[in-house]
Amino acid sequence: MALDEKIYELRRDKLKQIEALGQEAYPRKYDFTHIVPQILAHYSASAGEQLEASRVNVRVAGRIMAIRLMGKAGFAHLQQGGQKLQIYVKKDAVGEKDFELYKLLDLGDHIGVSGYLFRTRTGELSIHVEEITFLSKDLLPLPEKWHGLTDVELRYRQRYVDLAMNPEVREVFVKRSKLVQSLRRFLDSHDFIEVETPMMQQVAGGAAARPFTTHHNTLDVDLYLRIAPELYLKRLTVGGFDRVYEINRNFRNEGISTRHNPEFTMLEFYQAYADFRTAMDFTQKLIQQAAVDVNGTAKSKWGAHEIDWSNFHRMTMREAIIHYWPEGSGAKPELSDFATQDSVKNLVERFNKGHAHVAYDPKEPAGKTIASLFEAAAEEHLIQPTVIYEFPTAISPLSKQKADEPEWTERFEIYAGEMEISNGFSELNDPVEQRKRFEAQLSERERGDDEAHQMDEDYIRALSYGMPPAGGVGVGVDRLCMLLTDSHTIRDVILFPLLRPEKESEASPQEPES
Repeated sequence: MALDEKIYELRRDKLKQIEALGQEAYPRKYDFTHIVPQILAHYSASAGEQLEASRVNVRVAGRIMAIRLMGKAGFAHLQQGGQKLQIYVKKDAVGEKDFELYKLLDLGDHIGVSGYLFRTRTGELSIHVEEITFLSKDLLPLPEKWHGLTDVELRYRQRYVDLAMNPEVREVFVKRSKLVQSLRRFLDSHDFIEVETPMMQQVAGGAAARPFTTHHNTLDVDLYLRIAPELYLKRLTVGGFDRVYEINRNFRNEGISTRHNPEFTMLEFYQAYADFRTAMDFTQKLIQQAAVDVNGTAKSKWGAHEIDWSNFHRMTMREAIIHYWPEGSGAKPELSDFATQDSVKNLVERFNKGHAHVAYDPKEPAGKTIASLFEAAAEEHLIQPTVIYEFPTAISPLSKQKADEPEWTERFEIYAGEMEISNGFSELNDPVEQRKRFEAQLSERERGDDEAHQMDEDYIRALSYGMPPAGGVGVGVDRLCMLLTDSHTIRDVILFPLLRPEKESEASPQEPES
């Protein structure tokens, strides 16, 4: 029998002994008067004499994170809300039965205690316990060195243990909650309406991505888990929702990396009678406010760097390539070098002589190649918040073109920490042009690009009813949370990231059949 199984059986036996003392094995509730963080916030500055003079009675529940017995007395630490408070249990104060209960408790058990606050001889704020109520038994041992566990995947798989053992992990997800609250509050305060759009769609649209597929038996139709809510949100602007947003779950059947999880959270919002510059300014203020709401400051740590969210830089995609053109690749490009297929080919050849390899396909639109050059030349340098704007039409099927340069669109992306965190543009609202863009994407699909956009006839019909000019934006909530919490893998900001199937050896011991 494995060690965990032996401990499981020993603790099951303790649970029976606890029941024999008159305690319920799994009681339904516990009436408390305080929570641990509240006690620490209100009474940490109170001296022992003050606590004695005005006795503070409390009823508190929590998980035991430390416990020791010393003859007819003992100490333990209860954890709740990521904070710990010491309790003092004396046989003379709690009585025979409750002290027997105390001796049957283990690390990880949940209990409720009632008593009064005092300070020990070492000055630690504590509860002098007068009654103990058993609430739940931890049948599996909490790990002693969970924080330093080398198999980090086990921490993601058993997030419930990770949260119990590591207060700093809990704090990340508290901050994530603050981030979502901030985004919602900011949009609500600017008269945006929150809506919900379908997660199962007959056309996978709104982004260039490979979808997950499923099947509806009754209707006998194949459906896609949404890769983006964009086309539905823009349908709502046609219907008269001038300011609309959704904080949504998206699903993309793509690889897993430090920046990608197949299921992720996005904020998307659309504002009628606005363009990409209006959207750019608004998104910048939204993110700046979120940084302050999450951390109390406009600055956040990112590895060896400090990101200053109060200071956004701006440059076009072409300016970024020129600015960050690597040494050893010849003279910096000029704007004319981005104008034709041949000049872009020449740029790639020059770049590849002195830097990492960028693939060139003569059948590929020049704009797509330019975007690859940008990723290779500039992305790694974008640590501080940077707005990159004016994207090639070839990779922007839903964006409005520039009036003076139809090969380029009124689109922007925001970068920080070397990764994209937001994408926005002046929305294309011409149904004829939108059909042409979709048809161009279909050509890309025929060339083997399974992430190219599909045709959506109903969306074109919606545009034909008249969509007002609008600016639209998507913000990656997971990536923004990474940057605001100094978390360098997306799995650290998703409570339950997608993992490979669990190995049989990792499974918890099961209660034996009777």
